[in-house]
Amino acid sequence: MIDSPRPYDAAAAGLIRELGINVAALSKKVSHPKFYSEHGLHRGMFFDKETFGADKLVVEKGPLQRLVTDTPFSQQARQDFLRLNTQSVDYLPGLTSEQKKHRLAKMSYFAFLRDVVKVDPAVIAFYQPRTHGEWAVGIDAISALDCWAFEFPGFQGLKLSPGVIPEMGYTPSGYAATGGSPRLHFPDGNATIARLLVRSLIPGSIPGRTAEDIVMARVDYRLLDRADSAVRLRLNSTAVRVANSGSPSVSREVAVSYVRDNKTFVARGRNCVLACYNVMIPYLCPELPEKQKAALHQAVKAPLMYTSVALRNWQAFKKLGVSDIYAPGSYHSSFELNSKVDIGSYTSPSSPEDPVLVRMVRVPTAPGLPEHEQNKAGRAELLATPFATFERNIRDQLARTLGAGGFDPARDIEAITVNRWPHGYAAEFNPLFEPVVPPDQRPNVIGRARFGRIAIANSDAGGAAYTDSAIDQAHRAVGELLGS
Repeated sequence: MIDSPRPYDAAAAGLIRELGINVAALSKKVSHPKFYSEHGLHRGMFFDKETFGADKLVVEKGPLQRLVTDTPFSQQARQDFLRLNTQSVDYLPGLTSEQKKHRLAKMSYFAFLRDVVKVDPAVIAFYQPRTHGEWAVGIDAISALDCWAFEFPGFQGLKLSPGVIPEMGYTPSGYAATGGSPRLHFPDGNATIARLLVRSLIPGSIPGRTAEDIVMARVDYRLLDRADSAVRLRLNSTAVRVANSGSPSVSREVAVSYVRDNKTFVARGRNCVLACYNVMIPYLCPELPEKQKAALHQAVKAPLMYTSVALRNWQAFKKLGVSDIYAPGSYHSSFELNSKVDIGSYTSPSSPEDPVLVRMVRVPTAPGLPEHEQNKAGRAELLATPFATFERNIRDQLARTLGAGGFDPARDIEAITVNRWPHGYAAEFNPLFEPVVPPDQRPNVIGRARFGRIAIANSDAGGAAYTDSAIDQAHRAVGELLGS
Protein backbone atom coordinates (compact mmCIF):
# COMPACT_ATOMS: atom_id res chain seq x y z
CA MET A 1 0.00 0.00 0.00
CA ILE A 2 0.92 3.66 -0.09
CA ASP A 3 2.21 3.89 3.47
CA SER A 4 5.40 5.06 5.13
CA PRO A 5 6.54 5.78 8.67
CA ARG A 6 7.79 9.11 7.30
CA PRO A 7 5.78 11.80 5.57
CA TYR A 8 6.30 11.68 1.79
CA ASP A 9 8.76 14.39 0.75
CA ALA A 10 8.34 16.77 -2.20
CA ALA A 11 9.64 14.37 -4.87
CA ALA A 12 7.62 11.32 -3.82
CA ALA A 13 4.46 13.27 -3.03
CA GLY A 14 4.82 15.21 -6.28
CA LEU A 15 5.00 12.06 -8.41
CA ILE A 16 2.01 10.49 -6.66
CA ARG A 17 0.05 13.68 -7.20
CA GLU A 18 1.12 13.96 -10.86
CA LEU A 19 -0.12 10.42 -11.47
CA GLY A 20 -3.57 11.52 -10.30
CA ILE A 21 -3.52 9.92 -6.87
CA ASN A 22 -4.93 12.14 -4.16
CA VAL A 23 -4.10 9.80 -1.32
CA ALA A 24 -6.29 11.29 1.40
CA ALA A 25 -9.32 11.97 -0.80
CA LEU A 26 -9.15 8.68 -2.70
CA SER A 27 -8.68 6.65 0.45
CA LYS A 28 -11.75 8.28 1.97
CA LYS A 29 -13.74 7.54 -1.19
CA VAL A 30 -12.76 3.94 -1.98
CA SER A 31 -11.65 2.44 1.34
CA HIS A 32 -14.02 1.08 3.93
CA PRO A 33 -11.93 0.69 7.09
CA LYS A 34 -15.01 0.17 9.26
CA PHE A 35 -16.62 -2.42 6.97
CA TYR A 36 -15.76 -5.45 9.07
CA SER A 37 -16.42 -3.72 12.38
CA GLU A 38 -19.86 -2.75 11.08
CA HIS A 39 -20.40 -6.50 10.55
CA GLY A 40 -19.53 -7.03 14.22
CA LEU A 41 -16.01 -8.28 13.51
CA HIS A 42 -12.95 -7.41 15.58
CA ARG A 43 -9.28 -8.23 15.79
CA GLY A 44 -8.40 -11.57 17.33
CA MET A 45 -5.45 -13.31 18.94
CA PHE A 46 -4.83 -17.02 18.53
CA PHE A 47 -2.76 -18.77 21.18
CA ASP A 48 -1.43 -22.16 20.04
CA LYS A 49 -0.94 -25.06 22.42
CA GLU A 50 2.66 -25.66 21.37
CA THR A 51 3.70 -22.17 22.54
CA PHE A 52 1.12 -21.20 25.16
CA GLY A 53 -0.22 -24.53 26.42
CA ALA A 54 -3.66 -24.45 24.78
CA ASP A 55 -5.33 -23.55 21.51
CA LYS A 56 -7.42 -20.47 22.23
CA LEU A 57 -8.92 -17.76 20.03
CA VAL A 58 -9.46 -14.51 21.92
CA VAL A 59 -11.56 -11.78 20.33
CA GLU A 60 -10.30 -8.28 21.11
CA LYS A 61 -13.63 -6.99 22.33
CA GLY A 62 -14.20 -5.33 25.67
CA PRO A 63 -11.81 -4.20 28.43
CA LEU A 64 -8.23 -5.44 28.30
CA GLN A 65 -8.58 -6.86 31.82
CA ARG A 66 -11.33 -9.20 30.63
CA LEU A 67 -9.46 -10.16 27.47
CA VAL A 68 -6.42 -11.19 29.45
CA THR A 69 -8.47 -13.53 31.61
CA ASP A 70 -9.54 -15.33 28.44
CA THR A 71 -5.95 -16.08 27.44
CA PRO A 72 -4.06 -19.23 28.44
CA PHE A 73 -1.48 -16.99 30.16
CA SER A 74 -0.46 -17.88 33.71
CA GLN A 75 -1.51 -15.48 36.46
CA GLN A 76 1.96 -13.91 36.47
CA ALA A 77 1.95 -13.49 32.68
CA ARG A 78 -1.48 -11.84 32.86
CA GLN A 79 -0.28 -9.37 35.47
CA ASP A 80 2.84 -8.56 33.46
CA PHE A 81 0.86 -8.17 30.24
CA LEU A 82 -1.47 -5.68 31.91
CA ARG A 83 1.42 -3.80 33.51
CA LEU A 84 3.19 -3.55 30.16
CA ASN A 85 0.13 -2.26 28.34
CA THR A 86 -1.64 -0.07 30.89
CA GLN A 87 0.79 1.29 33.44
CA SER A 88 2.89 4.42 32.94
CA VAL A 89 6.20 3.36 34.44
CA ASP A 90 9.54 5.06 33.87
CA TYR A 91 11.74 2.01 33.48
CA LEU A 92 14.83 4.19 32.90
CA PRO A 93 14.63 6.75 35.71
CA GLY A 94 17.20 9.51 36.05
CA LEU A 95 17.94 9.75 32.32
CA THR A 96 16.98 12.47 29.87
CA SER A 97 14.85 11.66 26.83
CA GLU A 98 17.92 11.64 24.58
CA GLN A 99 19.86 9.41 26.97
CA LYS A 100 16.95 7.00 27.11
CA LYS A 101 16.67 6.90 23.32
CA HIS A 102 20.40 6.28 22.98
CA ARG A 103 20.17 3.32 25.36
CA LEU A 104 17.03 1.94 23.70
CA ALA A 105 18.68 2.16 20.28
CA LYS A 106 21.36 -0.33 21.37
CA MET A 107 18.93 -2.69 23.13
CA SER A 108 16.53 -5.11 21.41
CA TYR A 109 12.86 -5.00 22.33
CA PHE A 110 13.30 -8.59 23.47
CA ALA A 111 15.99 -7.48 25.93
CA PHE A 112 13.89 -4.49 26.99
CA LEU A 113 10.99 -6.76 27.92
CA ARG A 114 13.17 -9.39 29.57
CA ASP A 115 15.76 -7.29 31.42
CA VAL A 116 14.18 -3.87 31.93
CA VAL A 117 10.43 -4.39 32.17
CA LYS A 118 11.01 -7.95 33.46
CA VAL A 119 7.90 -9.62 32.07
CA ASP A 120 7.03 -13.31 32.06
CA PRO A 121 8.57 -15.34 29.18
CA ALA A 122 5.08 -16.01 27.78
CA VAL A 123 4.59 -12.26 27.27
CA ILE A 124 7.87 -12.10 25.36
CA ALA A 125 6.75 -15.05 23.22
CA PHE A 126 3.53 -13.17 22.51
CA TYR A 127 5.45 -10.17 21.13
CA GLN A 128 8.30 -12.09 19.45
CA PRO A 129 6.83 -11.99 15.87
CA ARG A 130 5.11 -8.62 16.31
CA THR A 131 7.80 -6.95 14.17
CA HIS A 132 7.55 -9.46 11.30
CA GLY A 133 5.31 -7.25 9.18
CA GLU A 134 7.59 -4.22 9.37
CA TRP A 135 11.12 -5.67 9.43
CA ALA A 136 10.75 -9.41 8.65
CA VAL A 137 12.59 -10.39 11.82
CA GLY A 138 11.44 -10.80 15.40
CA ILE A 139 11.85 -8.48 18.38
CA ASP A 140 15.20 -10.12 19.23
CA ALA A 141 16.74 -8.35 16.21
CA ILE A 142 14.97 -4.97 16.35
CA SER A 143 15.89 -2.12 18.66
CA ALA A 144 13.58 -1.11 21.48
CA LEU A 145 13.70 2.43 20.08
CA ASP A 146 12.33 1.35 16.71
CA CYS A 147 9.57 -0.53 18.53
CA TRP A 148 8.77 2.62 20.52
CA ALA A 149 8.47 4.50 17.24
CA PHE A 150 5.89 1.93 16.09
CA GLU A 151 3.98 2.44 19.33
CA PHE A 152 4.69 -0.87 21.00
CA PRO A 153 3.79 -0.97 24.71
CA GLY A 154 6.13 -0.35 27.63
CA PHE A 155 7.29 3.15 26.79
CA GLN A 156 4.33 5.14 28.12
CA GLY A 157 6.18 6.35 31.23
CA LEU A 158 9.48 7.14 29.51
CA LYS A 159 8.13 10.38 28.00
CA LEU A 160 10.33 10.18 24.92
CA SER A 161 10.41 13.16 22.57
CA PRO A 162 10.04 12.61 18.81
CA GLY A 163 12.91 13.04 16.38
CA VAL A 164 16.53 12.07 15.91
CA ILE A 165 19.22 11.05 18.35
CA PRO A 166 21.65 13.91 17.66
CA GLU A 167 24.89 12.05 18.39
CA MET A 168 23.78 9.11 16.22
CA GLY A 169 22.17 11.05 13.39
CA TYR A 170 19.49 8.42 13.56
CA THR A 171 15.71 8.75 13.34
CA PRO A 172 13.88 5.59 14.42
CA SER A 173 11.64 4.41 11.63
CA GLY A 174 8.14 4.78 13.02
CA TYR A 175 5.04 6.88 13.33
CA ALA A 176 5.69 8.05 16.89
CA ALA A 177 8.98 9.56 15.75
CA THR A 178 7.92 11.18 12.48
CA GLY A 179 4.13 11.23 12.16
CA GLY A 180 4.01 8.91 9.15
CA SER A 181 2.33 9.33 5.78
CA PRO A 182 -1.30 9.03 4.63
CA ARG A 183 -2.32 5.50 3.65
CA LEU A 184 -4.08 4.06 0.62
CA HIS A 185 -4.51 0.42 -0.40
CA PHE A 186 -5.25 -0.43 -4.04
CA PRO A 187 -6.67 -3.91 -4.79
CA ASP A 188 -3.44 -4.87 -6.60
CA GLY A 189 -1.18 -3.08 -4.15
CA ASN A 190 1.26 -0.53 -5.51
CA ALA A 191 1.27 -2.23 -8.91
CA THR A 192 -1.30 0.50 -9.62
CA ILE A 193 1.48 3.08 -9.34
CA ALA A 194 3.58 1.21 -11.91
CA ARG A 195 0.59 0.96 -14.25
CA LEU A 196 -0.12 4.68 -13.91
CA LEU A 197 3.51 5.41 -14.74
CA VAL A 198 3.31 3.28 -17.88
CA ARG A 199 0.09 4.96 -19.00
CA SER A 200 1.63 8.39 -18.44
CA LEU A 201 4.86 7.59 -20.28
CA ILE A 202 3.35 5.58 -23.15
CA PRO A 203 0.01 7.22 -24.04
CA GLY A 204 -2.61 4.78 -25.27
CA SER A 205 -0.94 1.72 -23.76
CA ILE A 206 -3.57 1.55 -21.02
CA PRO A 207 -7.05 3.06 -21.49
CA GLY A 208 -8.60 5.50 -19.05
CA ARG A 209 -7.66 8.74 -17.36
CA THR A 210 -7.86 8.33 -13.59
CA ALA A 211 -6.36 6.39 -10.72
CA GLU A 212 -9.75 4.73 -10.34
CA ASP A 213 -10.32 3.42 -13.85
CA ILE A 214 -6.81 1.98 -14.18
CA VAL A 215 -7.48 -0.82 -11.71
CA MET A 216 -9.52 -2.88 -14.18
CA ALA A 217 -7.93 -1.53 -17.39
CA ARG A 218 -6.14 -3.95 -19.71
CA VAL A 219 -2.69 -3.18 -21.09
CA ASP A 220 -2.10 -3.23 -24.84
CA TYR A 221 1.30 -4.88 -24.76
CA ARG A 222 1.86 -4.21 -28.46
CA LEU A 223 2.36 -0.53 -27.66
CA LEU A 224 5.00 -0.91 -24.98
CA ASP A 225 8.04 -1.32 -27.26
CA ARG A 226 7.62 0.72 -30.44
CA ALA A 227 10.39 2.46 -32.37
CA ASP A 228 8.32 5.64 -32.77
CA SER A 229 7.68 6.01 -29.03
CA ALA A 230 9.68 8.33 -26.79
CA VAL A 231 9.59 5.64 -24.10
CA ARG A 232 10.08 1.95 -24.80
CA LEU A 233 9.42 -0.79 -22.26
CA ARG A 234 10.97 -4.14 -23.18
CA LEU A 235 9.57 -7.09 -21.22
CA ASN A 236 11.06 -10.57 -20.78
CA SER A 237 14.56 -9.08 -21.14
CA THR A 238 17.08 -9.85 -18.40
CA ALA A 239 20.05 -7.51 -18.10
CA VAL A 240 23.33 -9.41 -17.64
CA ARG A 241 26.02 -6.75 -18.22
CA VAL A 242 26.20 -2.97 -17.87
CA ALA A 243 29.34 -1.08 -18.82
CA ASN A 244 30.59 2.41 -19.56
CA SER A 245 32.05 2.72 -23.04
CA GLY A 246 35.61 3.56 -22.13
CA SER A 247 36.88 5.05 -18.88
CA PRO A 248 34.04 6.07 -16.54
CA SER A 249 35.48 9.58 -16.18
CA VAL A 250 35.23 10.32 -19.90
CA SER A 251 32.59 7.85 -21.06
CA ARG A 252 29.89 9.24 -23.35
CA GLU A 253 27.81 6.06 -23.60
CA VAL A 254 26.59 2.99 -21.70
CA ALA A 255 26.21 -0.51 -23.19
CA VAL A 256 23.59 -2.80 -21.64
CA SER A 257 23.67 -6.48 -22.58
CA TYR A 258 20.47 -8.43 -22.04
CA VAL A 259 19.06 -11.85 -22.79
CA ARG A 260 15.73 -12.42 -24.53
CA ASP A 261 14.48 -15.67 -26.07
CA ASN A 262 17.87 -17.27 -25.29
CA LYS A 263 19.67 -14.67 -27.38
CA THR A 264 21.96 -11.88 -26.20
CA PHE A 265 21.42 -8.30 -27.37
CA VAL A 266 23.08 -4.97 -26.61
CA ALA A 267 21.27 -1.66 -26.13
CA ARG A 268 23.26 1.58 -26.02
CA GLY A 269 22.35 4.89 -24.47
CA ARG A 270 23.82 8.09 -23.12
CA ASN A 271 22.98 7.17 -19.52
CA CYS A 272 21.68 4.25 -17.47
CA VAL A 273 19.91 3.93 -14.13
CA LEU A 274 20.28 0.57 -12.40
CA ALA A 275 17.17 0.31 -10.23
CA CYS A 276 17.43 -3.39 -9.47
CA TYR A 277 18.23 -5.32 -6.30
CA ASN A 278 21.48 -3.57 -5.34
CA VAL A 279 23.32 -6.78 -4.35
CA MET A 280 23.19 -7.84 -8.02
CA ILE A 281 24.90 -4.68 -9.29
CA PRO A 282 28.51 -5.87 -8.64
CA TYR A 283 27.78 -8.85 -10.91
CA LEU A 284 26.22 -6.68 -13.61
CA CYS A 285 28.96 -4.07 -13.39
CA PRO A 286 32.18 -5.73 -12.15
CA GLU A 287 34.32 -2.66 -12.97
CA LEU A 288 32.91 -0.82 -9.93
CA PRO A 289 35.45 0.12 -7.24
CA GLU A 290 35.96 -2.64 -4.66
CA LYS A 291 34.76 -0.44 -1.78
CA GLN A 292 31.51 0.28 -3.62
CA LYS A 293 30.96 -3.39 -4.48
CA ALA A 294 31.52 -4.35 -0.85
CA ALA A 295 28.94 -1.78 0.24
CA LEU A 296 26.41 -3.04 -2.32
CA HIS A 297 26.86 -6.59 -1.04
CA GLN A 298 25.59 -5.42 2.36
CA ALA A 299 22.12 -4.68 0.94
CA VAL A 300 20.77 -8.01 2.20
CA LYS A 301 17.03 -8.05 1.67
CA ALA A 302 14.66 -9.61 4.18
CA PRO A 303 12.72 -12.72 3.07
CA LEU A 304 9.04 -13.19 3.76
CA MET A 305 6.02 -15.01 2.43
CA TYR A 306 2.56 -13.72 1.54
CA THR A 307 -0.04 -16.45 1.18
CA SER A 308 -3.42 -15.84 -0.44
CA VAL A 309 -6.14 -18.35 0.39
CA ALA A 310 -9.36 -18.23 -1.63
CA LEU A 311 -12.37 -19.20 0.50
CA ARG A 312 -15.90 -20.10 -0.55
CA ASN A 313 -17.17 -17.55 1.98
CA TRP A 314 -16.24 -15.87 5.25
CA GLN A 315 -19.08 -17.13 7.41
CA ALA A 316 -16.69 -18.69 9.95
CA PHE A 317 -15.11 -15.28 10.52
CA LYS A 318 -18.56 -13.80 10.95
CA LYS A 319 -19.62 -16.44 13.47
CA LEU A 320 -16.45 -16.00 15.49
CA GLY A 321 -16.56 -12.20 15.29
CA VAL A 322 -13.05 -11.73 13.86
CA SER A 323 -11.63 -10.18 10.70
CA ASP A 324 -7.88 -10.34 11.33
CA ILE A 325 -5.90 -12.54 13.69
CA TYR A 326 -2.48 -12.23 15.29
CA ALA A 327 -1.05 -15.69 15.88
CA PRO A 328 2.37 -15.33 17.54
CA GLY A 329 3.19 -19.04 17.82
CA SER A 330 1.64 -20.28 14.58
CA TYR A 331 3.17 -21.05 11.19
CA HIS A 332 1.80 -17.78 9.80
CA SER A 333 2.11 -15.06 12.44
CA SER A 334 -0.97 -13.23 11.18
CA PHE A 335 -3.82 -13.47 8.70
CA GLU A 336 -6.74 -11.30 7.72
CA LEU A 337 -9.67 -10.92 5.39
CA ASN A 338 -8.78 -8.77 2.39
CA SER A 339 -9.34 -5.06 2.90
CA LYS A 340 -12.67 -3.75 1.63
CA VAL A 341 -11.89 -1.51 -1.35
CA ASP A 342 -14.37 -0.46 -4.06
CA ILE A 343 -12.69 1.52 -6.81
CA GLY A 344 -13.82 2.13 -10.37
CA SER A 345 -15.56 -1.01 -11.59
CA TYR A 346 -13.80 -3.16 -9.02
CA THR A 347 -15.92 -4.19 -6.05
CA SER A 348 -14.95 -6.21 -3.00
CA PRO A 349 -17.04 -8.94 -1.35
CA SER A 350 -19.86 -7.38 0.65
CA SER A 351 -21.56 -10.35 2.32
CA PRO A 352 -20.27 -13.23 4.49
CA GLU A 353 -21.72 -15.55 1.84
CA ASP A 354 -19.42 -14.09 -0.83
CA PRO A 355 -16.08 -15.66 -1.80
CA VAL A 356 -13.12 -13.87 -0.26
CA LEU A 357 -9.33 -13.87 -0.13
CA VAL A 358 -7.48 -14.30 3.14
CA ARG A 359 -3.99 -12.82 3.33
CA MET A 360 -1.53 -14.74 5.52
CA VAL A 361 1.98 -13.61 6.46
CA ARG A 362 4.90 -15.84 7.37
CA VAL A 363 8.47 -14.71 7.98
CA PRO A 364 11.16 -17.40 8.22
CA THR A 365 13.58 -16.34 10.95
CA ALA A 366 16.42 -17.73 13.05
CA PRO A 367 16.06 -15.97 16.42
CA GLY A 368 19.31 -15.20 18.19
CA LEU A 369 21.36 -14.46 15.07
CA PRO A 370 22.12 -10.94 13.77
CA GLU A 371 19.48 -9.57 11.42
CA HIS A 372 21.22 -10.27 8.10
CA GLU A 373 22.26 -13.76 9.18
CA GLN A 374 18.61 -14.42 9.99
CA ASN A 375 17.71 -13.10 6.54
CA LYS A 376 20.09 -15.53 4.86
CA ALA A 377 18.91 -18.50 6.93
CA GLY A 378 15.28 -17.56 6.32
CA ARG A 379 15.84 -17.28 2.59
CA ALA A 380 17.37 -20.75 2.49
CA GLU A 381 14.38 -22.16 4.37
CA LEU A 382 11.91 -20.37 2.14
CA LEU A 383 13.47 -21.67 -1.06
CA ALA A 384 13.89 -25.22 0.23
CA THR A 385 10.37 -25.71 1.63
CA PRO A 386 8.05 -27.68 -0.70
CA PHE A 387 4.55 -26.43 -1.39
CA ALA A 388 3.07 -29.47 0.35
CA THR A 389 4.55 -28.26 3.65
CA PHE A 390 3.03 -24.82 3.19
CA GLU A 391 -0.36 -26.28 2.29
CA ARG A 392 -0.41 -28.65 5.26
CA ASN A 393 0.40 -25.84 7.68
CA ILE A 394 -2.11 -23.46 6.09
CA ARG A 395 -4.94 -25.97 6.37
CA ASP A 396 -3.97 -26.91 9.91
CA GLN A 397 -3.71 -23.31 11.09
CA LEU A 398 -7.01 -22.19 9.59
CA ALA A 399 -8.80 -25.28 10.91
CA ARG A 400 -7.48 -24.81 14.44
CA THR A 401 -8.20 -21.09 14.48
CA LEU A 402 -11.59 -21.03 12.76
CA GLY A 403 -12.93 -24.51 13.49
CA ALA A 404 -15.27 -23.33 16.23
CA GLY A 405 -16.94 -21.14 13.60
CA GLY A 406 -17.69 -24.15 11.39
CA PHE A 407 -14.70 -23.79 9.12
CA ASP A 408 -13.75 -26.95 7.19
CA PRO A 409 -10.55 -26.60 5.12
CA ALA A 410 -11.51 -29.46 2.79
CA ARG A 411 -14.82 -27.79 1.98
CA ASP A 412 -14.08 -24.09 2.33
CA ILE A 413 -10.64 -23.61 0.72
CA GLU A 414 -10.90 -23.16 -3.03
CA ALA A 415 -7.28 -22.27 -3.85
CA ILE A 416 -3.94 -21.39 -2.28
CA THR A 417 -1.26 -19.15 -3.74
CA VAL A 418 2.07 -19.02 -1.90
CA ASN A 419 4.13 -15.97 -2.83
CA ARG A 420 7.70 -16.69 -1.75
CA TRP A 421 9.56 -13.41 -1.49
CA PRO A 422 13.19 -14.48 -0.88
CA HIS A 423 14.49 -10.97 -1.59
CA GLY A 424 11.80 -8.80 -0.02
CA TYR A 425 12.25 -5.74 2.14
CA ALA A 426 15.22 -3.45 1.57
CA ALA A 427 17.82 -3.46 4.34
CA GLU A 428 17.38 -0.60 6.81
CA PHE A 429 19.88 0.76 9.31
CA ASN A 430 19.82 -1.39 12.43
CA PRO A 431 21.62 0.17 15.41
CA LEU A 432 21.87 -3.22 17.13
CA PHE A 433 24.27 -4.66 14.57
CA GLU A 434 25.68 -1.75 12.55
CA PRO A 435 28.30 0.80 13.60
CA VAL A 436 27.18 4.37 14.08
CA VAL A 437 28.76 6.33 11.24
CA PRO A 438 27.91 9.61 9.50
CA PRO A 439 25.04 9.15 7.01
CA ASP A 440 27.35 9.56 4.00
CA GLN A 441 29.41 6.59 5.18
CA ARG A 442 26.55 4.12 5.43
CA PRO A 443 26.68 1.18 3.00
CA ASN A 444 23.59 2.20 1.02
CA VAL A 445 25.05 5.67 0.38
CA ILE A 446 28.50 4.38 -0.61
CA GLY A 447 26.88 1.73 -2.79
CA ARG A 448 24.71 4.15 -4.76
CA ALA A 449 27.56 6.41 -5.89
CA ARG A 450 27.42 7.33 -9.56
CA PHE A 451 29.87 5.42 -11.76
CA GLY A 452 30.50 7.27 -14.98
CA ARG A 453 27.26 7.21 -16.99
CA ILE A 454 25.67 4.72 -14.56
CA ALA A 455 23.50 5.85 -11.66
CA ILE A 456 21.98 3.58 -9.02
CA ALA A 457 18.46 3.67 -7.57
CA ASN A 458 15.95 1.24 -5.90
CA SER A 459 14.69 1.36 -2.32
CA ASP A 460 17.94 -0.45 -1.34
CA ALA A 461 19.81 2.74 -2.20
CA GLY A 462 17.63 4.63 0.27
CA GLY A 463 17.95 2.08 3.04
CA ALA A 464 14.19 2.01 3.54
CA ALA A 465 11.67 -0.61 2.39
CA TYR A 466 8.95 1.77 1.25
CA THR A 467 7.60 3.09 -2.05
CA ASP A 468 8.52 6.70 -1.25
CA SER A 469 12.15 5.59 -0.79
CA ALA A 470 12.15 3.98 -4.25
CA ILE A 471 10.71 7.15 -5.78
CA ASP A 472 13.19 9.40 -3.97
CA GLN A 473 16.14 7.31 -5.09
CA ALA A 474 14.94 7.35 -8.69
CA HIS A 475 14.61 11.13 -8.48
CA ARG A 476 18.15 11.43 -7.09
CA ALA A 477 19.66 9.07 -9.69
CA VAL A 478 18.05 10.84 -12.65
CA GLY A 479 19.09 14.19 -11.20
CA GLU A 480 22.70 13.04 -11.02
CA LEU A 481 22.67 12.09 -14.70
CA LEU A 482 20.82 15.19 -15.91
CA GLY A 483 23.33 17.35 -14.09
CA SER A 484 26.23 15.96 -16.09
